Amino acid sequence: MTGSVPEETVAEAFEEQRGRLVAVAYRMLGSRTDAEDAVQEAWLRLARQDAASIDNLAGWLTTVVGRVCIDMLRSRGTRPEAPYEDRLPDLVVTEDDGREPEDDVLLADSVGLALLVVLDTLHPAERLAFVLHDMFAVPFEEIGQIVGRSTDATKMLASRARRKVRGTRRPTSERRQQRAVVDAFLAAARSGDFEGLLRVLDPEVMWRAHTPRGVVVRLGATEVAGRLQHARHAKVTARRALVNGEPGVVVWGADGRPVAVMACTVAGGRIVEVLSVIDPRLLAAMDVPRRPD
Repeated sequence: MTGSVPEETVAEAFEEQRGRLVAVAYRMLGSRTDAEDAVQEAWLRLARQDAASIDNLAGWLTTVVGRVCIDMLRSRGTRPEAPYEDRLPDLVVTEDDGREPEDDVLLADSVGLALLVVLDTLHPAERLAFVLHDMFAVPFEEIGQIVGRSTDATKMLASRARRKVRGTRRPTSERRQQRAVVDAFLAAARSGDFEGLLRVLDPEVMWRAHTPRGVVVRLGATEVAGRLQHARHAKVTARRALVNGEPGVVVWGADGRPVAVMACTVAGGRIVEVLSVIDPRLLAAMDVPRRPD
């Protein structure tokens, strides 16, 4: 961008970039709210900048958002914060029609729970190098300018992050198995089949529920199956759904409102972990699909 640039033109150009910037910040920060804050900070800095001095607005904004995200991640590391296990990651819930998530535009902004957990363990510079290069194809030379490293050093950052992330992306065959396990889980829960639940739940399964009273954790297949048996008489409708691109479950009440969202982690043909949300306040903030007729 060169020459005198009207304010409204700068605003329009920023809005064109907003979606991409939020996606970058979300993958950096793991929180939609924090991502929006980072992008808003970039807008405030742009408003104080002489737009005529910016040759590449998209690159300039990416650099600013990247640096803001690094500062936010470093700030998290210097103050006490709830453990990751007690924080609720942003959940994107969509209908599961059997297609792969790559085919669904609605899932473009979702990040799998397993990837979120791994990204949260990366050093801020590693996270930025991996996110910008592997997810958004930003050249290493440009990323190096953001993190203050040489191009080769930046490549090493991304390589280290890539090794840690490897294994969080599942092949199509494994996703089919996940769906089959979740379907078996739903069938056993609906019928109150205790033995069927034990077959589909890992013996050491962890069920972490975000409730109005806080986070409640239940451990072991016997305890989880027993709780599900006790709750099966409620008048609800449960269907498989995609939660951050992975097979999960949505439960609606008799009035059609969602009463629970479950993100299921499947390994070795069994459910090893369930992250469930039953707090009405948290559910109201999600864009949950309507109950099927």
